[in-house]
Amino acid sequence: MSILQMKGIVKAFSGVPALRGVDFEVKAGEVHALLGANGAGKSTLMKILTGAYQTDEGSISIDGEQLQIHSPQDAKAQGVQCVYQEVDTALIPYLSVAENILLDQLVQAKGTDLIRWPRIYSQAEDILREFGFSISVKKQVEACTLSEKQLILIARATVQKAKFVIFDEPTAPLSNRECERLFQIIAQLKQAGVGIIYISHRLPEIFQICDRITIMRDGQRVHTTETAATDMDEVISHMLGKSFAEEFPKVDVEMGEPLLEVAGVKGGKVRGADLTVREGEIVGVVGLVGAGKTELARLLFGADPSDAGDIVLKGKKLHLRTPKDAVDAGIVLVPEERRKEGIFVEESVKRNLSVATLSSAFGFVRHSLEALQANDLIKRVGVKTADSSLLVGLLSGGNQQKVAIGKWLDTDSSIFMFDEPTKGVDIGAKSDIYRLIGNLAANKKGVLYFSCEFAEVLGIADRILVMCEGRIVKELDREQATQELIMYYASGGE
Repeated sequence: MSILQMKGIVKAFSGVPALRGVDFEVKAGEVHALLGANGAGKSTLMKILTGAYQTDEGSISIDGEQLQIHSPQDAKAQGVQCVYQEVDTALIPYLSVAENILLDQLVQAKGTDLIRWPRIYSQAEDILREFGFSISVKKQVEACTLSEKQLILIARATVQKAKFVIFDEPTAPLSNRECERLFQIIAQLKQAGVGIIYISHRLPEIFQICDRITIMRDGQRVHTTETAATDMDEVISHMLGKSFAEEFPKVDVEMGEPLLEVAGVKGGKVRGADLTVREGEIVGVVGLVGAGKTELARLLFGADPSDAGDIVLKGKKLHLRTPKDAVDAGIVLVPEERRKEGIFVEESVKRNLSVATLSSAFGFVRHSLEALQANDLIKRVGVKTADSSLLVGLLSGGNQQKVAIGKWLDTDSSIFMFDEPTKGVDIGAKSDIYRLIGNLAANKKGVLYFSCEFAEVLGIADRILVMCEGRIVKELDREQATQELIMYYASGGE
């Protein structure tokens, strides 16, 4: 049986330890979960395995033979592939679905080779059909949905006949049906003798598909066990170093007058939306993937034009042509695709946190004030960073999300909208985000919380609106809502 082993892996950045002598292994034909809170070192360990980073100390081997992995190409040559969480960084947007799936083959083609496009399209169609994916192979990737992009990456990785495949939060953008299909694909790979390293913050799926679990904390491996020999409470305890008694720290807040009133809003996928948000109220908008939640958030933020309907904030009718109109009126959005729309990945933490509030009338930034405000927000939001000057793109996913939220906190906004705010975020960072949202409600702000995670919405929302096929089809009180009832209406029940 083939086995990949990482032994004594050490890595530091600017003298700050990220990995402290980590051992990890995955066997052929097993699914091995790699878990840990944000900043635990999971991503750094996997970037060393895939050649994106170089280890300071330690070794990597397959069946006892030492590997020299200095680049992603080296990793692929050794049979190590990765399906990345941040899909837009791994795909070429202006190429077709077929070209992205078969990218390695096209790149390796000699200059004199004739690319036979009908054959390329046919081969890509066969691959997608084998996986049960339904995507036009001629479609440009930039026109694909987030879930389609994820499926393209999975198809690309698995077509390479890899010995070991890393799945980094692969189900984050997928619907329930797409998740089940992914699990079938993973079972097929496992049956074929492929070793799977599976990274996810969704613990139920870990227990559904993984054979072993390794847990990291503070740059160290703290626990490895057979999945059947543990449970969720023990896993969470190892991840956090303490028990996690309250996953959803809900604070009771006395609600005030209506802040936001939306009537008959339509546009794009949104076929009809009526809703109200009061002072201190958290309203959950829930539905399956494709129900129109993100599209509704974009309409209310002025990112997309509405065809009909009224948006009224504090009694004043709004005419939102751009996101700036919404921000000026007092409506802000933390978008689903944080790296693409929520943060500037090539700018510092400090600049990201101050961008919404500190430009002067002449376009200049007062750097001393910027630093003060950033350091204050870092403490308030709980961003884990060595320095406020660090590029935000180098932070973990949960810390990037905290920055995306934090930049709005010092604005004078009345309505805060969150679109899938905990996607790809570990359980500890989720708790921090829930507390931030609870504090907004306690300060009489109105919150719209868009999510396809039913348990989250049940835990955090005061009132729940269910979307299906572009419409808000049901309103549920917190007391009457259940996951089963939400699923019933989200699936088209009446």
